[in-house]
Amino acid sequence: MAISRRKFLSCLGAAALGTTTGVMGKAQAASNKDFKGHPDSFGVLHDITKCIGCRKCEKACNEVNGLAQPEKPFDDLKVLDQKRRTGEATYTVVNKFGNSPPIFAKKQCNHCQEPACASACFVKALKKDKSGAVTYDSFLCVGCRYCMVACPFNIPAYTYNDPLTPRVTKCTMCLPRIKEGKLPGCVESCPKEALIFGNRDKLVNTAWKRITKKPDLYIPHVYGEKEMGGTSWLYLSSVPFEQIGMREDLGVTPAPQLTAGPLGAVPIVVGLWPVLLTGVYAISKRKEKIAEKEKAQAIQETVDQKDEEMNTQLTQLKEKMTKEKETAVTNEVKKALEEAAKKAEEEAAKEIADDADDDSGEAPESDETGKEEE
Repeated sequence: MAISRRKFLSCLGAAALGTTTGVMGKAQAASNKDFKGHPDSFGVLHDITKCIGCRKCEKACNEVNGLAQPEKPFDDLKVLDQKRRTGEATYTVVNKFGNSPPIFAKKQCNHCQEPACASACFVKALKKDKSGAVTYDSFLCVGCRYCMVACPFNIPAYTYNDPLTPRVTKCTMCLPRIKEGKLPGCVESCPKEALIFGNRDKLVNTAWKRITKKPDLYIPHVYGEKEMGGTSWLYLSSVPFEQIGMREDLGVTPAPQLTAGPLGAVPIVVGLWPVLLTGVYAISKRKEKIAEKEKAQAIQETVDQKDEEMNTQLTQLKEKMTKEKETAVTNEVKKALEEAAKKAEEEAAKEIADDADDDSGEAPESDETGKEEE
């Protein structure tokens, strides 16, 4: 794929920024500082015991984010029989676990307190917003897709089918709506209040109050309270979380502490990016010029070939028309001669007939004359 000048300069600038950061100290993304999260950040509590698998949250997410319509409509609940994951055009999915009774669980970006994706992103295209949402800036993104590898929940997706402006996609926690004072689309559409939006700390307290009030209903664990340093998306369940497709092997250590060492070498690698990108850009432009030259040559060869074929067809057509014309003239001459001969015969026959009529009329006159002379 050809690299546009704008994209190249964007990548070059981002790489230069990463190099500067590396020279000054550690990579910003790979900080090992213990970050407890923004004190007033928001979150969502998903009480799985209340979810009925209606998929209204999926529909609302699709509409709010202007995503492409799925192959099967949102009121088709048969898709719940398949285990699905989020994708480039699907920011959230509801899956069914078990049949007696069935348990439904919603999956989307968990918006970690200290995101692994942001820790792995050396150009800081992914950041933790003070609202609690993990945001993404497509202009800064260089398409390395380290975030996809780093995410322990397997959430970020890449728009491979968009060759001109590929980008990483995931749930945004409806940050534009939050800034307008609105609820996230999925929360607003839930008919059973299985999703609750609010201050994260208060949601944690609410979750533990429910567990304390109904210990026979809930597993005594708030998933997301401490996993990987904590997440903005919290879960309550009546069954072990591993039974509903959620990892319980993540521990409580934030991602940056795990990646600070390995990513410490990233600035060194980033320092090579300008050289690498310059070479890639030069090679790409050279390929474009060669491709354009080959394309022009191929077009000219095609034109010449078509001209030759056309000239050959015209020559053959002229020869054919000449022969047809000669044949037509010969036929016309032959026809004219035949008609003339036929007409001459008819005239000759007519003259003979006229002569015969004249001879038969003169004989009696001769007799009368003879009789008179006698």
